Amino acid sequence: MTPKIGAHVSTAGGLHTAIERIQAIGGECLQIFGASPRQWAAKLPDEEKIKKFKDAVKESGIGPIYLHAAYLPNLASPVAETVEKSITNLSIHLQIAELIGANGLIFHIGSGKEMPKDKAMAKVVKACKIILKKVPGQAELVMENSAGGGQKLGSSVAEIGTMIKKIDSKRMKVCWDTAHAFEAGVMDEHSPANIKKLFNEFDKEIGLDKLVALHVNDSKTPFDSHHDRHENIGEGHIGLKGFKNLAKEKRLGHTSWFLEVPGFEGMGPDKKNIDILKSLF
Repeated sequence: MTPKIGAHVSTAGGLHTAIERIQAIGGECLQIFGASPRQWAAKLPDEEKIKKFKDAVKESGIGPIYLHAAYLPNLASPVAETVEKSITNLSIHLQIAELIGANGLIFHIGSGKEMPKDKAMAKVVKACKIILKKVPGQAELVMENSAGGGQKLGSSVAEIGTMIKKIDSKRMKVCWDTAHAFEAGVMDEHSPANIKKLFNEFDKEIGLDKLVALHVNDSKTPFDSHHDRHENIGEGHIGLKGFKNLAKEKRLGHTSWFLEVPGFEGMGPDKKNIDILKSLF
């Protein structure tokens, strides 16, 4: 079983246009924003937009499909108002995922700033439970690992595992970002031994059945930089050999691989990056 390979693409002109864009670059699965990533307010799509999107998906056979959350929410914030706004925003984006038949919503956990880590994590656990209750259905709430800068939570497998266990929901899943893990100091060389060790730990702490997606990004910044900057596959510090080794990890066959890279023309994920990834299998 080989992972599905796709990318994050634009929905300019309507949600359904993303299907044409992902097909144009040879993608098999899709990540999009369900609403503006830079605004607190988010609107649910109307019935016509939902139908157009679902029809395009059905015709194309593209999937799985994940939404990426807005950048503003911070479920760990020491400011109560920010947590409230974050819960509201993420709930709307998860509802959009449910309405359009997407698999789920991938989100950044956030930072507790100067708060003790256990208290910040407890806030996230409580908030996730509220969101899942507010939006019943099938759509998954998917935690993404962080690059660790600015006290961001979830840079390690253990931290994510602790929160996932406490939330205790079948709908809680994980997305693993290769650049973030490298930048957070989790894994330096993507050697077969290191990759095996990482996913052994993941299986023990979280369970590989909870891993639904990978953000497959090279890193523009060095190992342990805690600075989140993505690079095209093979152009960054992880390097082509690292991704070739990652492609050999058979336990990732059930996951979707999404590119979030600048693109060789600077226009975002492109056919060249997708072709490079496909060539590694």
